[in-house]
Amino acid sequence: MSARRWAGDLAMGARFAFTGGREGWIRALLTGVGVGLGVALLLLTAAMPSILDTRHAHEAARQDYTFTSSDIKPADDTIVVAHTDTVWHSQDVRGRLLQPEGAKAPVPPGIDRLPAVGEMYVSPALADLLKSPGTELLRQRLPGKVVGTIGESGLIGSRELAYYGGSEKLVPLLGKGNVERIDRFGDTPSQGSEPLDPVLLLLVLMVFVVLLTPVAIFVATAVRFGGEQRDRRLAALRLIGCDGGMARRIAAGEALAGSLLGLVFGVGFFLAGAQLAASIEVFDVSIFPDYLTPSPVLALLVALAVPATAVLVTLFSLRRVVIEPLGVVRTAGPGRRRLWWRLLLPLLGLLMLTPMIGKGNGGGNFNPYLVTFGVLALLVGITALLPWLVERAVGRLDGGPVSWQLAIRRLQLSSGTAARMVNGIAVAVAGAIALQMLFSGVDADYTKTTGKDPSRTQLEVDLRAATTPDATVRALRGTRGVRRTVALSETSFGSRPKAGESEDTIQIMVGDCSALRELARISACHEGDVFISSGAFTDAASRKLMTPGHTVWVDPTYAGSPKGAEARWTLPAELGRAQVRKDALRSDLTGLLVTPSALPAKARPSLSSSVYVMLDPKVPESVATEEVRTTVRAADVLADVSIWRSTQRSTRYDTIRTGLFAGAAAVLALIGASLLVTQLEQLRERKKLLSSLIAFGTRRRTLTLSVLWQTAIPIALGLLLAMAVGLTLGGVLMKMTAVPLRVDWSSVLSMTGFGAAIVVAVTLLSLPALLRLIRPDGLRTE
Repeated sequence: MSARRWAGDLAMGARFAFTGGREGWIRALLTGVGVGLGVALLLLTAAMPSILDTRHAHEAARQDYTFTSSDIKPADDTIVVAHTDTVWHSQDVRGRLLQPEGAKAPVPPGIDRLPAVGEMYVSPALADLLKSPGTELLRQRLPGKVVGTIGESGLIGSRELAYYGGSEKLVPLLGKGNVERIDRFGDTPSQGSEPLDPVLLLLVLMVFVVLLTPVAIFVATAVRFGGEQRDRRLAALRLIGCDGGMARRIAAGEALAGSLLGLVFGVGFFLAGAQLAASIEVFDVSIFPDYLTPSPVLALLVALAVPATAVLVTLFSLRRVVIEPLGVVRTAGPGRRRLWWRLLLPLLGLLMLTPMIGKGNGGGNFNPYLVTFGVLALLVGITALLPWLVERAVGRLDGGPVSWQLAIRRLQLSSGTAARMVNGIAVAVAGAIALQMLFSGVDADYTKTTGKDPSRTQLEVDLRAATTPDATVRALRGTRGVRRTVALSETSFGSRPKAGESEDTIQIMVGDCSALRELARISACHEGDVFISSGAFTDAASRKLMTPGHTVWVDPTYAGSPKGAEARWTLPAELGRAQVRKDALRSDLTGLLVTPSALPAKARPSLSSSVYVMLDPKVPESVATEEVRTTVRAADVLADVSIWRSTQRSTRYDTIRTGLFAGAAAVLALIGASLLVTQLEQLRERKKLLSSLIAFGTRRRTLTLSVLWQTAIPIALGLLLAMAVGLTLGGVLMKMTAVPLRVDWSSVLSMTGFGAAIVVAVTLLSLPALLRLIRPDGLRTE
C-alpha cells in the first residue's frame, strides 16, 4: 500500500478530529489534555540531565576549596574566604565571609563587587526570609547590612539561602576552621566521582522505570478517548463506501491529531510549569526556570514516540473490531479473554531478573538492560492481566440493589474500558510497593550508628578558631533553653618534637573535673590532676609514653607542617586511673584525661575545643537550638553547631530517596489529573444513556451510586493485582540485593491506600459533572 494513501487517510482522520462540531472539539480537547499531561512529565524527565548539569556547573563556578592553600601567598589578586554556614529551622544557609588582600581580588559569581566590612549580599530567598516576622535570631547571626542580592549564576536553586559578607579579621584565622586563601573561584582540582555501588545503581534504575511507566500508560490510554463515538463514525464511513482498512487508518489519523494537540498542550504545560519552578521547592531542591532545558535528543524522541504510540495503540485496539455499515461489532464481546498469553510478560520479566539475584552482595554489577526490561515487563504485564481479571470477576457477580446491577451490567459490557482507566494507578501502586520494599530492605546498609546518645546531650559546638572554650561557655550560660554545658578540648603528644608519619601519638582530653566525669568514672579529682583512661593504648610504646615523670612533646611537628608549635611537657609524678563510662560523651578515648592547669601554657594553641550543650526540656528544642546557634555565632564566627543524632544515612542514598519522592509527587499529580480527565470523558460518552434513565424515572441517587460502583470495582481489583505484582517484584529485588526477605505490611497497605485515596478524590471531584449530566434535557439533539 502506498505511503500516499496512508497519508491521505491519516489526514482525513485528523480533519474528523476537529470538524465534528462541539462534541468533536470537546473530545479532541480532552485527548489533548490527557496526552499533554504525560508529555509535560516526559519533557521534565528529558530536562533532568540539564538540571543536574546546570546545578553542578553553578556549584563548581563558586567553589572556594583549593586543597593547596598553603602554596598560595598573599598578593594583589588573593582573597581570604571563611565558611560560615548556619541552619535556620532545618533550612541550610550557605555563608561566606570575604577579606580581599588586594585590588584585583577575585569576585564570586552572582555579585558585581566584593562586600565591604559590615555589608552583605544575600540570595533572593534569604532576603525574603529576613523580611518575615520571627527571624530576629537569624538576622543577629548575619554579618551586616544587605546591600544587594546574589544573581542566578551564584546560586544552585531559586530557594537557596545564601550570603556573602565582608570582613577584616580573617587573615589571623588562616588554618583554623574552614578559612582559606584563594586566588580564584571555581578553579579547583577535579576529585573525580566515585561510581555508584550496584545497589544504588539498581535503585536509580528502579526509580526511573517505576516513575515513567505509569506516564507512558496514561499517554496510551488518553489517545483512546471517545471510543464509542468513534465507533459510530467508523460505521458511517463504511456506509458511504470505505473499506475496513481505510476506516482503521482514518481512526488512527484521529488519534494522531489528538496526540499532536497533546504535544502542543504538553509543551504549554511544561513551559508554564517552568515559570512556576522558581517559587517551588520539593524536598529541599529548587531550580531556576532556565534549568528546565530538555535534552534535544530526548525531546525529539518524545515528539516522535507520542504520535507513533497513538497510531499503534489505535490500530491495536481495532484488531478484533468488525466495522460494518450498520454498526461496530467487537468480537471480544462474546469470546472470553485468554489467560495464557497474558502471563507471558510477567514470566518474561521474572526470567530477565533471575540472573541478577545475589549481585548486590559483592557478586558483580547489575546488567542495566536486563533490570530495566525485566521490571518493565512485570509492570506492563499488569495492563495485560487486569482486563482478564475484571472480566472474570464481574462475570460472576449478580443480584443486589438496582445501582449495583446497573454497574455490573455496564462493566460486563465494557470491562476493557474500565480496566484501561485503572491500568495507570495499578502500575504506579505496584511499582511503589516494590520500591518501598527495596528501600526498607537496604536502608540498614546505608544507615550507620553514630555512637552518639541524644539523651546525654543534644547539641555539640565545634570551636574551630578558638583555643579555649571559656568565652563560648560564658556566653551560653545565660542563653534561653540551655540547662548545662560541658567543655572539652583535645590535642596529642609524642615522644619527640618532630614525629614521623608512621609514629604513634597519644590523645589528650582536657577539661575540668566535672567535664572529665562526663567521660569517665573518677573517684577523686582536683585541678592539676592527670588520669590514664581505661581505653588507653596498652602496647609497650604507649605505656612507656604514659610513664609518670616522663618527658613528652605536645602537638609534635609532622613533615610539611610549620615548626615551633610543639610544647615540652613532663608528666606528673602521679597519674590517676579513670574508668571510661559506657555512656561517655566521647567514644574514642585512647589516652590521658587532663585538667587544664596540668598542661603547659605553650600547648594551649594546639587545642581543638568543643562544648556539649544539654537543653532545658521546658523550652521547645527548635527554639532553644536557634538561640544556641545565635549565641555561638556571636562568640565565635567560625564555630559550628551540630545536632546529635543516633544514626546517619549515606548522602548518596538520601539523594536517591529525595529524587524518588520528588518524582513521585509529580507522577501522583499526573495520576490524579489524568484519572479525572478519563472519568469526565466516560461520563460525557454516557450522557444520553444517563439522561434516558432519568427520563424514565430512575432516581438520581441510584445512577450516582451505579457510577461510583463502576469506578470502585475495577479499582479494588486493580489494587489487589498491584499488591500481588508489587510484592512479587519487591521480593525479587530484595533477593537481587541480597537482603533478608521481609514484607513491611504497613508500607504496602499505606501505598495501596494512597492509590485508593487518589481514586476517591477523583471520583468526588467528578460528581458535580455527573449531577449536571443526569438531567432529562440531556436528550436534546441538534
